[in-house]
Parts: sequence; C-alpha cells; structure tokens
Amino acid sequence: MSIMDTWKEFSENPITHSAAHHLLAIHELVGHRGYARVTDVAKELDITTGSASTNLKSLKAKGFVVEDENRFVKLSDEGHRLAEAILERRSVLQKFFRDVLGVDPKIAEIDACKTEHLLSAETTKKMAAFNKKHSD
Repeated sequence: MSIMDTWKEFSENPITHSAAHHLLAIHELVGHRGYARVTDVAKELDITTGSASTNLKSLKAKGFVVEDENRFVKLSDEGHRLAEAILERRSVLQKFFRDVLGVDPKIAEIDACKTEHLLSAETTKKMAAFNKKHSD
C-alpha cells in the first residue's frame, strides 16, 4: 500500500475525534438521565449550542443519531454500537499505555482519548488479547 493509499484509509474513518465525543456525550447523558437534548450535549462538551447542533446534524445525516418530535436526541442502533466500540477501544488503549508501556495514567487517558476513534476492530482485539496475556 502506498503512502497516499494509507492516508486515504485514515480520511475514510467514519467519524472525527469531535464526533466521537458527541456520540459519547449522548451515550452518557441518556445512560444517566434517560434523555439528551442538543443543549445538554453542548453543556456536557463545554461548547456552544450552535456547534453541538452543527455536529449533531452531521451525525444524524450519517445515521448515528436520531432526533424525535420533542427534539430529544439518542443514538441509533448503529450509533450505539459505534459508541460502545469507542469506549472499548479507549479502555484497551488506556490499559496498554498504562500497564504495558508504563505511561503515566493521566497521559494514558489523554492519549487513549486522542486515538480511540481511529483504531480498527482487528487491532483493538489483538491489543486486548496482548493486554490480557501480559497482565496475568
């Protein structure tokens, strides 16, 4: 694979870092409160309501988020699967960085956050197996 082909693979990632945080904010809000509105997502992420609205519009267009007639937002089945996968990747990455590489826990958390939406399912699975093998 050429350098340009590799770059294209990166650009074809289904969501951005920001979009991942929007999905996770909805996931968390609905999990704790039972509902989420655009204003709640904005507050959770400490951004303007306009920014949250713009980002959620993109996630709705991709089929990850749905909005009901009362303007409550929730994750679609696909959005929920994606949020769960992101959380799993974050956990695997944090454990690998912290426990295998010896990275400071706070830095491990930050670095996992930076990359959680980029890692493939295959790499996540193999890293999880590596973590398990090396933690026993």
